[in-house]
Amino acid sequence: MATRHIPLTIGVAGGTGSGKTTVANVILERVGKQRIAYLPHDAYYRELGNLPPDQKAAMNFDHPDSLETELMIKHIEQLKLGNPIEIPIYDFSTHSRTDRTIRVEPQPVIIVEGILLFADKNLRDLLDVKIFVDTDPDIRFIRRLQRDITERGRTTENVIQQYLTTVRPMHLEFVEPSKRYANVIIPEGGLNEVAMEMVIARIESLLSRKA
Repeated sequence: MATRHIPLTIGVAGGTGSGKTTVANVILERVGKQRIAYLPHDAYYRELGNLPPDQKAAMNFDHPDSLETELMIKHIEQLKLGNPIEIPIYDFSTHSRTDRTIRVEPQPVIIVEGILLFADKNLRDLLDVKIFVDTDPDIRFIRRLQRDITERGRTTENVIQQYLTTVRPMHLEFVEPSKRYANVIIPEGGLNEVAMEMVIARIESLLSRKA
């Protein structure tokens, strides 16, 4: 009987607009999408039920309690056991979880990506490699402003208000302190070619040991 190897689990965290997704995409391209199960933490925002749209929009989406992290933990555990999972699909324009899911098959590598990954000890303990993407606050805010307007249908006023009310305070309370748990801190994210080369080499080395 062939030996089943436990997947290598990589966490990519950092503030909003830091470049986490770019780092994850570089790993996906260089290591190979066919070898990776990818789980974005923001797919796991809790269902807010039948709350009116204005109350949903006013929720603090930057606090750890806004995410169903316990479900993500179960999904990672299932992938490590060799079982497929169904991750939720979240609609950011309506602040609600849809009734659709995405099937993710077990792979040699699991990548989880999100702002608050390292703020939860139970989730941290499942990660073999913890990467924190460190980018200047002004750059992060500009990126978030552009993304929320073009991709999520928000207004400039709404983005600024949310940033000042919840995003920045929660970053200072939860995200920035979680940086101390990282194995690797990457300034400038996926644009830092030297750091990415080192990360890819390390991942390939760890995978070769599991082969």
